[in-house]
This record gives sequence, C-alpha cells and structure tokens, in this order.
Amino acid sequence: MRRLATVTASAAVASLLLLAGCAGSDGDSGAASTPSPSASDAAASAEAEPTAEDVAALEAVTVEGEQGAEPTLTFDQPFSVSAAVARVVTPGTGATLEDGQMLSMNVLQVNGADGSTLGTTYGATPTSLTLGDPQVFGALTDALTGQSVGARLLFAAPGAEASTLMAIDIVDAKSVPTRAEGTAVTPPEGLPKVTLAENGAPSIEPVAGDAPTELVVQPLITGTGPAVQSGQNVTFHYSGWLWDGTPFDSSWDKGSAFTTALGTGAVIAGWDQGLVGQPVGSQVLLVIPPALGYGEAEQGSIPANSTLVFVVDILAAS
Repeated sequence: MRRLATVTASAAVASLLLLAGCAGSDGDSGAASTPSPSASDAAASAEAEPTAEDVAALEAVTVEGEQGAEPTLTFDQPFSVSAAVARVVTPGTGATLEDGQMLSMNVLQVNGADGSTLGTTYGATPTSLTLGDPQVFGALTDALTGQSVGARLLFAAPGAEASTLMAIDIVDAKSVPTRAEGTAVTPPEGLPKVTLAENGAPSIEPVAGDAPTELVVQPLITGTGPAVQSGQNVTFHYSGWLWDGTPFDSSWDKGSAFTTALGTGAVIAGWDQGLVGQPVGSQVLLVIPPALGYGEAEQGSIPANSTLVFVVDILAAS
C-alpha cells in the first residue's frame, strides 16, 4: 500500500496491528483489488501458532511505568519471535471490552533488534482498532477478548528485517453502529441507483452511457457525527462494483467492517479525496475514475482502466 509523509503516528502504529502491516512492500502493485488489506505469505507466517520459545521471549520482557504513561521496555537484544504473540501485563478496571467495539489505545512500538523506538502515540492521538476485526492479528484479538478498559498488554510480531515489540494501553472502548444513520439525500439523475437490503447492505442498478471522467462524491445519507479528518482511523462498511454493475468486493459479504487510516495514501486516492470531510454516520456513493483508482494496473477481478463505483457507510472515526 502507498504511504505518504502525512501519515500520523496513530495511523502508522495502527497499520502495524493489522495482518497487512507485516507484508513486504512492493509499491502500488501490493494494493489489494479493493480498499481492504491483502493477504500475504508474511501475514500467514505471522498468524502461525507461536512456539514455546515465542511465549517465553515475551514473558521475559519487563514493562515499567505507571498505567497510562509511556512505559519502558527492557529485554534481551536481539528480541525475535517466529509468530505473533501477546500477553496481558496488567488487567484493566474499567468496562469489559465487547466484540465489535472500537478500542482507543496508546501504543509504544520498538525495534526488537536494538530496542530503538519506532513509533508512539503517547502524548499524541491514540490509535484504534475494532475488537474482532479479522484484519487484526489473531493473537492480539485473543489477548484483548474478555479484558477491560485500562488493561496493559504486550504484543510482538515477526518482521521482514526484525521483530516488532509493542506495549499497548487500552484507553477507551465504544460501540460502533452497523450501518449509516442520518438524513436521506435524493441523488441527481444519471448516477447508479442504490437500493438497501433490510440489514443496510447496498446493491446498485447501473446506468447506461459513458462513465464520468471526474470523481463523483454523492452523499446518500448525511450523518450527524463530526467530519472525518485526514489521518484518522475510520471504520466503514462498503461494497464495490465496476461501472457496468459487476460486483468485485463487499465488506457486508465478509461480515466485518473495514478500518483504515484515511487521507494517508493507505487506500486508493478516490477514497481519500472523496471521504475526508464527510460526517460520521454518512453513506456516500463514490464514482472513481481510473486515475484515482487503480489506473492502468489490473487488480484481481478489476480490469485495467476501470471506473469504480462504491457505496460506503462511514461508521466511526477516531
């Protein structure tokens, strides 16, 4: 996935808590055929069962510092694990975490090879993830399940050059809506007609004629939440089609919403340009010309030079 210099500390750290974060970089060709992260051999390796040596290595890490403040990690270097592994250092005393909640967390990330700090959200904007999101490392999800706000955890994952070690403090947890909620907007003629199923999943009726050559951003539902800001971690439901109505991906079909840092180059430009500034709770129809999608590159079932149509529900942002 592309990364720009404007990536915030929160967004950069959040990407490392996802399975795609351990994948090797190969430029834009590494992007999935949808805005969601793609699977990779590195990700599969990271999701392997940790060995007894991995568990022992993490147990040997010492965490010092008051809860809520950036901790100090002490460990033998180089620190290395063969698979993702996590453990609870200190249980929380707040509300119990629930599946589907968006967790706000502070994260300190260090290089296992030499102990150098690679990133931190302490003193800045906390990062976030959705508990139960299949994009998140299974070891971390398992460790978080049943914990409470205020818990402190350690998490480690292998990397291409060195293992990464993270200290994580759970700051807050909140429920995430399952669909857009707000005021319905009547779109103009000439755009694909959107119909919603009972659960909110969209379908479209394509229109005849040539596709627009410019980005189309058409709200279908205007939410009442704050406007999405560049660099925030945003949770969406989405479905995508080619201009002729051929579907190619849907988070609704996968049964899980999609979370990413928006406005940072982590997703196609049409999403970054079209969704930043939209209120949380909105549903937006995007018609994305090839230059703001995948251009001349074929992406899985998406042919080169394709105009893309998305219906996106903006569920939460932090």
